[in-house]
Amino acid sequence: MLDDNKAIVRRFVDEIFVGGRHDTVDELLADDFVGHTWPSTGDPKADLKAAIDRAAAGLAEPEFRIEDMIAEGDRVAVRLTTAATQVGEFMGMPGTGKRYSIEEIHVFRIRSGKVVEHWHQFDQMGLMRQLGAAPGGSPTSGRPAAGATPTGGEQGVAG
Repeated sequence: MLDDNKAIVRRFVDEIFVGGRHDTVDELLADDFVGHTWPSTGDPKADLKAAIDRAAAGLAEPEFRIEDMIAEGDRVAVRLTTAATQVGEFMGMPGTGKRYSIEEIHVFRIRSGKVVEHWHQFDQMGLMRQLGAAPGGSPTSGRPAAGATPTGGEQGVAG
């Protein structure tokens, strides 16, 4: 069961965050899914699809590297290094052309092969510094993701 839950989370990261696949949202999310990180309109699957679309419009070349994945009971926690290039509006900021790399932590609750809850924390200050929206840093001040280049991924939905 733990390995199955980890496989679901891996698919979630690869196909939803990186790939932006709406069909995977429908497949992997339970009908009673609750996303604890973003505001809900009452239709959580539509909310996640809208977040995917916003991220795709603002970010290019997303990368999500799983650093750690820990499963216990019905929960899977994953620590990621994510990177993207901001090419359009993202989190209210106009496109900068800058690349960022930050760490994120996601916790998923799985029931009967479906994601029923999700929590997300990310280095928002590091993101803002690297995109030039906060003082004290430059686009290269964050720790780069493996394979990331200064010109080189929300994962799809980190914002």
